[in-house]
Amino acid sequence: MADFIYLASQSPRRRQLLEQLGVRHELLLPNARGDEPEDAEAIEAVLPGESPDAYVQRVTGLKLDAAIARRARRGLPDAPILCSDTTVALGADILGKPDDAQDAARMLARLAGREHRVLTAVALQAAGGPRRAALSVSQVRFAPMTAAQIDAYVATGEPMGKAGAYGIQGRAAAHVEHLAGSYSGIMGLPMFETAQLLRQAGFAL
Repeated sequence: MADFIYLASQSPRRRQLLEQLGVRHELLLPNARGDEPEDAEAIEAVLPGESPDAYVQRVTGLKLDAAIARRARRGLPDAPILCSDTTVALGADILGKPDDAQDAARMLARLAGREHRVLTAVALQAAGGPRRAALSVSQVRFAPMTAAQIDAYVATGEPMGKAGAYGIQGRAAAHVEHLAGSYSGIMGLPMFETAQLLRQAGFAL
């Protein structure tokens, strides 16, 4: 068995969390030159009537499929591949990554003073082995935020590229009144569930 895994994620937070587990990993990312057939926007598109739970698990599975094909195309050595995806849900509404600063401010105004869910799905597949998957669901409640506070936070640029337009490990923490669940899951990679999947695949953790 390989003594490392491929991480198919561009998130520096997921890399940090894997390092915290002591898992050796290599990145398996789409080619920056764009000469490989992969449409991230299509993968992350929400289907009509899709629940947040079903959405985040489906997207994670599609990302894993794409990563498996990527490894094969490149002729890289066999090793388990780990994928993860995070989304924010306000009721049945899925709040993905903001399109721009205005979209980020709109999302944060909706979250302010209310509780929402953060869902992170994880999937792991070793060559010739079964696909293992898990779902972490946490609850986060933001304190009320003024328009000036929202604008100041958006101006930091931190909301961009993050589901729900915030990062729990950054300045948004100043507005988090309460959370229940997995802090690492809210960051993007639930440590407990990820460790379970890796143990099932034969890693000693």
